[in-house]
Formats: sequence, structure tokens, C-alpha cells
Amino acid sequence: MNQKFGLIIVGDEILSGKRSDKHLSKVIELLGVRGLALAYAEYVGDDPERIVLTLERAFASGDVVFSTGGIGATPDDHTRQCAARALGRSMELHPQAEALIRERMKEMAQEQGVEYDADRPDNVHRLNMGVFPKGASLIPNPYNKIPGFSCEGGHGGGVYFVPGFPVMAWPMIEWVLDTHYPHLFNRSPQLEHSVIVYGAMESLLTPLMQQIEQTHATIKVFSLPSVDHPQHGRHIELGVKGPADQVPDAWSMLLRGLHEIGANIGTEMVRKL
Repeated sequence: MNQKFGLIIVGDEILSGKRSDKHLSKVIELLGVRGLALAYAEYVGDDPERIVLTLERAFASGDVVFSTGGIGATPDDHTRQCAARALGRSMELHPQAEALIRERMKEMAQEQGVEYDADRPDNVHRLNMGVFPKGASLIPNPYNKIPGFSCEGGHGGGVYFVPGFPVMAWPMIEWVLDTHYPHLFNRSPQLEHSVIVYGAMESLLTPLMQQIEQTHATIKVFSLPSVDHPQHGRHIELGVKGPADQVPDAWSMLLRGLHEIGANIGTEMVRKL
């Protein structure tokens, strides 16, 4: 099966512009160095109903989906509860999560030079960070021990929930990939080959693009127009991408087609995906 990877980024602070998202580019990088690719990403605010709908799709997709943000214990954190609703499950305090959170609270008390009081209201409240959908598995957090969690979805997929803080989320995502999906690493090397085309309209290039995709089923043809590039000015980057062993034939077909229509072509670019 060609496993797909997705990303859900939760938080009003991203949609309002109060904070800039850093997860998208980093997850692309973390997948890329392992020979994997991100198939899609979705942003959603702190709206429980919308989060539930988003997670229902994720669980049903059969994809490996990472969800960042909203797993804390403040009133604007809804992701844990929404995951349970999306799965139709009850929630419970995960015993291993409880032990880790208590361990962290003891460390914090020691750092502050105070006695650890398990019954203090704020410490009792912190245990909510370990309340997950029933049957959830833990994702270790090397930064402060407060774990994330995962739940299996349909068709062999699953959703992996990590905090919104990059310093926590990124190593946790790496752990998921390296622990659960090393069998997928570099299984199908991908290649992208493109060329700068000057002065052409996309409508003129469309028949060639369609012909290539019809001839090469595993290849995607892309067209990236630019009107004010500092080096190339107005141009189109036209290229093919797909399995590394399939790209050369599609690339040759692209070049022949461009020469046949008299296109003015410039710099060629090759990129491993």
C-alpha cells in the first residue's frame, strides 16, 4: 500500500496571525529525509465541532496523520476531547501518562524548592493532560515528559497527537516515524525534473501536460507560473515528478514537446524528493 501522510495544525493563534506556523515546513523536512512525502495539510481553529469533523476524516482516511496543538489542559484546548468524540470513545486517565506527569510535577517541585503535594488543586488539574480516548497509546516527550498520544484509524492508519510547541512536537514526530514506519523509508525514491519556460502561456502547455500524464500513469506534471521573479522575470517552471526510474522517459517527452512548439526554455533543475 502507498501510505499517505497528513498534517493537522490546530490553534486560533495560527489563523489569527498571532503566531506563524512552523510545523508545515518542518514536517515536510522530517518526512523528506526519510524518503517520504506529505500528501496534505489542514489548519483548524479552536472550534470543537470543526476539530471533530477534521479528526473523523483523518481517522477514516487510513492515512498516517500528525495533529499538533490543543492537547493541554486549559479551556481552549479541545483536541483530546475531540479525538474521543471522533472515535465514539470515552476518555480515561492513562496510567503511564499519570506516572509520567506525576514524575514531572515532582521534578518541578524540587526545582522550585517546595514539597510536592499530589492533592494540590493545580497538580490534580495537570493530570488532565493524561486523559486520552480509551485505548490510546503514548508518544514520549523528551522535553518535559508530558506525553502525546495516538489512536488507530481505519485501514491501518492512525492519528498522532503532539503539542503545538515545536521543541516538543518535532522530536515526538521523529520518534513516531522512526519507531512505527521505518519500513516505509526510501521505499520508492522520487525525482523532480523541471525547466524554466519563457514567454509561454499555460493554455499552450496544457495539451502537452495532459499527454504526458496520459502516457505515464505514475508521473505528475506541474506548472508554476511567476510574473516577477528577480532572476527569470515572467516565466513558467514546467516539470515532471514521480518515481525516480519513471521520470527520465517523461522528461524526454516533455522536452520533445517543448521543442515542437518552439518554446523558449532556460535553466533545468533536478530535485530528489
